[in-house]
Amino acid sequence: MSQLPLIDGVTKYIKENNVSFNMPGHKGGRGFLCTKVGEELIKNFISYDITEVEGVDNLHSPEGIIKNAQNLLRDLYGSSRSYFLVNGSTSGNLTMIFSSFQEGDKVLVERNCHKSIINGIIMRKLKPIYIKNKVHTSYNAPLSIDEEHFASLLDDNLDAKGVILTYPNYYGICFDINKLTIAAKEKGLRVLIDSAHGAHFGFSKGLPESAIGERVDMSVMSAHKTLPSLTQTAFLHISSKLRQLSDVDYEKTEFYLRSFLSTSPSYMFMCSMDYARYYLENYGNKAYEELIDLSLKYMILINELPGLHIISHQDIKGWAYNLDRTRYVINLKGGNTKELFEYLRINKITAEMRDNSNIVLILSPFNKEEDLLILYKTLKDYIKVATKEETFKVELNHIPQMEILPYEAFDMKKFYIELKGSLGRICGKAVIPYPPGVPIIMPGEIIDMETLEVIEYYLKNNISLNGMEDTKISVIIS
Repeated sequence: MSQLPLIDGVTKYIKENNVSFNMPGHKGGRGFLCTKVGEELIKNFISYDITEVEGVDNLHSPEGIIKNAQNLLRDLYGSSRSYFLVNGSTSGNLTMIFSSFQEGDKVLVERNCHKSIINGIIMRKLKPIYIKNKVHTSYNAPLSIDEEHFASLLDDNLDAKGVILTYPNYYGICFDINKLTIAAKEKGLRVLIDSAHGAHFGFSKGLPESAIGERVDMSVMSAHKTLPSLTQTAFLHISSKLRQLSDVDYEKTEFYLRSFLSTSPSYMFMCSMDYARYYLENYGNKAYEELIDLSLKYMILINELPGLHIISHQDIKGWAYNLDRTRYVINLKGGNTKELFEYLRINKITAEMRDNSNIVLILSPFNKEEDLLILYKTLKDYIKVATKEETFKVELNHIPQMEILPYEAFDMKKFYIELKGSLGRICGKAVIPYPPGVPIIMPGEIIDMETLEVIEYYLKNNISLNGMEDTKISVIIS
């Protein structure tokens, strides 16, 4: 048995996967090696693994080089303040929630949210009111917020303190950020945006606008998902510099930020975030313009293949506001996503995720034309051997009835029972497929037939489900 299982396993993975259409955005180091600054950073990378010593500042109380780097980040994105996150977007989401709300506050939250938002709601003991998402019936993919449902929730919950939205979702699809944030602000709500997948937005005319708007109080962006930065790196932005006076309590925000960040922040992480900012500032516009042109070229070719279709602006017209042109959502009409996902892997192509109808691929400026040509040829070969299966229409916008608030359910006694015998019971632990990290059911909600069918589908297709123990689900002891 190997004495280095982790190292051996990662080495094996790297050898078996040559083309990356998943995270992180630097694509196996290409994002660093494409500039002289990046090459120098990689060359000396291990030397950057230092701690807070005289002359290199302190992330928890920056006064020197870290402060200067964060100010450059602020100026690039146009925020009033920006911060480096060494514990990923999760730490940013928790910071936003804890610094914006008090225990017992009611908040409107997009159901199609990341599990870190759910965890924050439980930890802060909030009362969530879930906003439904639209689902594209033809492609069986989650789109954007149901604007009519959102508007009705605003009118029906005048005592709500804020709204937490996801922009874009895992599929790169965006709601109308100006329209929805105006509506929220008219009701006096705090607006928080989880923009983990949108750190590159706003750096090309072909991309959606950034989540830093005049009516957004805070937003979080994962640097590592789409930019040349190490995994676990992210940004927290506070409001827009265009706002005359922000009502964000900076002192409280920074207290929680320090609480959710490691007391030993990695300088390797921070240097990579500084580099990501440098890359965007100096190369971002041209790089993303070229990437969008390249992605469009191969989208046209792939869409000519029978049974495959990359969702485009034309497909979501009238359904959603905008989408990320650097993300491929390949829909299989009656196809087998599990089979295709595995076929890509065997051919040394790594996709980001799959659902029952779609394969999601994340492109970055460091995917060259050779990568897309390999993808096209592999998909073309796959068509010859593809098998068909009946597509299961997952109720992606179904929200089970809440019987108990999530934080109340968290402290109640619970045990695991077989899924088939759980109908009508109260769920004790969130069940979340990962990726994308969006909950099927939350603690305190009633397990109904629709929920059972969705969970059974994921189990049948061997998709990882957080919150389950094999085929058993947690329920509250009544």
